[in-house]
Amino acid sequence: MCRTTDLRQAVLARNDDSARALRAELAARGTVAVNLLSSPGSGKTALLEAELALARAREVPVAALTADLATENDARRLARTGVPVQQVCTDGLCHLEAVMLRGYLAGWLPADTRVLFVENVGNLVCPAVYDLGETLRVTLAAVTEGEDKPLKYPTAFGLAQLVMVTKTDLAAAVGFDEDAFLGNVARVNPGVDVVFTSAREGRGVGTLLERALAVRDGAAAHRPVMAAAQAAPGYSPGGPLGESGAHAHSAPHPATAAGAGPRPHHEHEHEHGHGHGHGHPMVDRL
Repeated sequence: MCRTTDLRQAVLARNDDSARALRAELAARGTVAVNLLSSPGSGKTALLEAELALARAREVPVAALTADLATENDARRLARTGVPVQQVCTDGLCHLEAVMLRGYLAGWLPADTRVLFVENVGNLVCPAVYDLGETLRVTLAAVTEGEDKPLKYPTAFGLAQLVMVTKTDLAAAVGFDEDAFLGNVARVNPGVDVVFTSAREGRGVGTLLERALAVRDGAAAHRPVMAAAQAAPGYSPGGPLGESGAHAHSAPHPATAAGAGPRPHHEHEHEHGHGHGHGHPMVDRL
């Protein structure tokens, strides 16, 4: 048991080293990386496609790397926007790691790229605990997935610096309870922005691009506190990887601004010692 835990800690420690190096490399070239996490079928690719098309229309240099266990379907779809796209086939691996991302970007990422969108493998467990060297971490959930998604996956939602709700054009048909979802997000990540989107209707399209560009220009990304996530059933910082996605390693700390590395652990722990009198997260109903 202890040996397994030590091995997991060592794996994640190596990943953190690679993530710090990649974050510094991207910052030096003026590129901000956005890590997109969601379950399969959340509409992540459709929203990203709309964001890339908008960036192309606005002449903002962006690129996208999309990861799947198999097929290049998403890359072919995203490439239709005319922006540089790279497909990563993980061959069964359920998540991306920083060293993998660095390898795929080497010699490929255009020098003038302002925003790199990374579409992680469709999975809310393992990807949640791997820092990719991103500056902005975004977790998406479709209205069809249910209002309790944040409670079932507190690490993925608790570490998000932006939460996006997709497929809102289907909300009425599936009986989506917006207030219940917002309350559950607030339990695991008090104060995080929640944006409601519909790629089909164009609702909220552009928010992701604008947020990434703002962070690149020095705006602070939201700092999640993870207070409720740590108290959630199944979350065990010192235990093995469980259904919640908690790992036997301190959770990754996405950067707060372009080029900034993870915050020190003592600072993270200091936050946890305070109460957070937040109600619903800040909501942007574009």
